[in-house]
Amino acid sequence: MLRPDQASVRGFALASVIANAVIICTGEAVRLSSSGLGCPDWPQCTKTSVVAAHSAGQTTLNTWIEFGNRLLNFPLAAIAGLAFITCLCYRPGGRRRRDLVWLSAALPAGVIAQAVVGGIVVLTHLNPAMVAAHYLLSSAILAAAVVLHVRAGEGEGPVRPLVRTDLRVMAALLAGVTALMLAAGTVVTGTGPLAGTVLDSDGHRKTVPRFHFPLENVTQLHADIGWFIGALAVALVIGLRFSPAPRQAVRFGWLVLTGLGFQGIVGYTQYFSHLPAGLVWVHVVSSVLLWIFVLRLYLATRERVPLPAEAAAAPAEGSAVPA
Repeated sequence: MLRPDQASVRGFALASVIANAVIICTGEAVRLSSSGLGCPDWPQCTKTSVVAAHSAGQTTLNTWIEFGNRLLNFPLAAIAGLAFITCLCYRPGGRRRRDLVWLSAALPAGVIAQAVVGGIVVLTHLNPAMVAAHYLLSSAILAAAVVLHVRAGEGEGPVRPLVRTDLRVMAALLAGVTALMLAAGTVVTGTGPLAGTVLDSDGHRKTVPRFHFPLENVTQLHADIGWFIGALAVALVIGLRFSPAPRQAVRFGWLVLTGLGFQGIVGYTQYFSHLPAGLVWVHVVSSVLLWIFVLRLYLATRERVPLPAEAAAAPAEGSAVPA
């Protein structure tokens, strides 16, 4: 029977963080290269082929870009499955860590959910609402992997705050508003000119369905949320710097602040340069890193201590498994 240690659990959790971040970034490359319908069927690439094959109205490059992104789901699923199995078999002190099992279960479940949502995206010809759901679900799975990585290095006892209550509240608010900004970004994407295109039977490009919102308005909303996050991050970093706070929290605070500054520069540059696809991709990739930093910042403001020796020595009812 497998006897994984803490290092193994954290290693697979970290691998899940990296794998999910990569799949988000490559998925964005699919959209920006207009390859979302490079494989126009699901779960096969075309109605007659499982692998990449010529399809009317699609270029060979578009087909291989989309098919290549689909192939990345296999190592992603393998890593998610191994992370779950490792957490299931991990028994420090003879007890199963149920918190880690539930968190790790979200990873393979998320892969399955993403496969279904991805299929709906293709079959609805890149409906912007489904594309947004696809991206946001990926961000939620990434968040679960980040939390798993941190929790695997902690005990399973009660939460102990490491900073003042007001700073913890600000860190939680920062995470919530950052999630809101990601959602607003999907609306901007689904409204703008880079929502995706497809070749018709005559070889002409046509834009896929988009949200019918004024682009200037949704872009301004997205920017306003960004400014609010920036002000909140500045206040939080100052509070952490001049209070007894863990060095890790201060470090992630500065990483968040730096990431927000970079995001702002790239965001305004891409807007005033008429949204070049390469710069938009950089904007999305940096938003993925920012999301990770924000989550780590919040998690660094608290810790979970080990259970008392008496509780650790008495396995919970039904937690024992046959050797």
